[in-house]
Amino acid sequence: MIETRNAVIESATISNDEHGLLSAWVWLDYGGSGQGFGGYALYLPKDFSHSNNQRNYAGHFIWRVMEVAGVSEWSKLKGKTIRVRWEHSKVHAIGHIVKDDWFDPSADFKQMEAEGATPAPDDAGKTG
Repeated sequence: MIETRNAVIESATISNDEHGLLSAWVWLDYGGSGQGFGGYALYLPKDFSHSNNQRNYAGHFIWRVMEVAGVSEWSKLKGKTIRVRWEHSKVHAIGHIVKDDWFDPSADFKQMEAEGATPAPDDAGKTG
């Protein structure tokens, strides 16, 4: 069952992960427990045989996380309070703490794919 709760951003990382893909994570603290939000393949290097990723998924993900958290720099995410729509195995969306502004990467990336007919990024591993 999907629930909504508040969370504090404990940390945020952007990295070239172990598979050679660009990904970003926002680590959330619920006050006694925590969970990760992210893990999408945001960019596939040109040497990937199926690298036809023309949409800017990385830019969209980074922009929306910062917008929802109300910051102008990635480094200022730590300590910000946000809302999350989550269940035990997955954070589905993050939202502004006061405004009705939610970021659901799965829905956004599917819409971007439909508009541009390019493959959506892998959404495996979005939990922590």
